[in-house]
Amino acid sequence: MIRRGVMSVLTVFVLVLVAGCGGGSGSPTGGGGGSGSPTGGGSGSRTDCGLSGCTITFPRSGDAAVSVLGVEARLAGVQNGTAELEVAGQRITVPVGGETQAGGFTVGVEQVTDTEVIVRVRV
Repeated sequence: MIRRGVMSVLTVFVLVLVAGCGGGSGSPTGGGGGSGSPTGGGSGSRTDCGLSGCTITFPRSGDAAVSVLGVEARLAGVQNGTAELEVAGQRITVPVGGETQAGGFTVGVEQVTDTEVIVRVRV
């Protein structure tokens, strides 16, 4: 009986976590979210969420924002290999390969290229 209850709670948690990975604030379709599949984000951004968190690919140029795990994540800019982000209303700077905390999430910058910035957000 207890085992069934625990499994139900875990199932609901996973569904809420995955459903929280959505599109961006500028997405014409309102986003979507994902069972591990990539979804469109605002302003050309993409999100890909799974059990361990969400990977966001932001276009390097322009101001892009997406909603993931129930919070907004926005790329403000990149300078000298360091991304300036806003996650859950908190402004942070993260170098490539680095991680920091923001709004109860761990935020890391995986890659910066001439055209995109890849960010990982996890609980």
